[in-house]
Amino acid sequence: MNWTEVTIETAKDGLDLLCAMLTDLGFKGFTIFDPDDFDELMAGKVGHWDYLEEGLAESLTAGSPRVTVYVPENAQGAEQMTAIRSLIAQLRNGTDSGLYGSLELSCKGIREEDWANNWKRYFKPLPVGERLWITPTWVDEPIPAGRTALRIDPGSSFGTGQHDTTKLCLALLEGCVTEGARVLDIGCGSGILSIGAMLLGAGEAQAIDIEQNAAEAAAENAARNGILLSQYHTYCGNILEDQALADQFGTGYDVVCANIVADILIAMRELFVHYLADGAALLLSGIIDERLDEVLAAMTEVGLQTVKVEQSAGWAAVLMRK
Repeated sequence: MNWTEVTIETAKDGLDLLCAMLTDLGFKGFTIFDPDDFDELMAGKVGHWDYLEEGLAESLTAGSPRVTVYVPENAQGAEQMTAIRSLIAQLRNGTDSGLYGSLELSCKGIREEDWANNWKRYFKPLPVGERLWITPTWVDEPIPAGRTALRIDPGSSFGTGQHDTTKLCLALLEGCVTEGARVLDIGCGSGILSIGAMLLGAGEAQAIDIEQNAAEAAAENAARNGILLSQYHTYCGNILEDQALADQFGTGYDVVCANIVADILIAMRELFVHYLADGAALLLSGIIDERLDEVLAAMTEVGLQTVKVEQSAGWAAVLMRK
């Protein structure tokens, strides 16, 4: 398998936090460069070496702290790359953006802008659950009998259906979307979850993402699937920091879904309770196995009840009810 080296420049204070967030995206290891580490090494050098090559100290202390991860060149890697870009956009737009430095992203072996087209070769039609057939818009193949086509072009937004978090969540949707249901999709990415809910019989959906291009992609994908603009509305913003925007969605939803990361899910737990109607379904995904218990405990604290947990390839999706 081929891999792409992805490096993110950051600041000293944001280094550990950035690594924790990358862990929540499924990365198990990092290469971390911190100039301060060399200074600490030099402070204790007595008895370890007699000679330091000229220029080596300067090369080892040049530049900002940075984190490097390796992304596989396959369908999962394409989704991981999109998730990294989304994370960086979120951090840049956050109230503590100064903590993370420049957050410049560089890719060794491939230009970042080429990802938008290169990943398409890994995106193939696939069945999800018992009813949906996820297919990219540029593939013209017959839809299997008994399946409903969900046509998607994510652009630079997360959500092709190839990632385990998305597949798990879509499969769970089948069992909890009723005819005419009201759906709220938080962190919608390409809109694949809320569009899938509409194709499964929901009557209306609201979709929100922190990135403008994701909100636009979701609206475009809804139209590609024959969903009326009067039934499907997209928004851009951060409901954890913009109370007016958070209030705009009202309450009484039959299904709320959020495929994000553990820390954001936990931070939103009170909002989930507010948005859900009594007895309604909450679908959470984007949770690495190591943080599943933490997420479940946080949701239980606010009165949500676990109905089902599905796991695949180190990821978990959860169906809960209010």
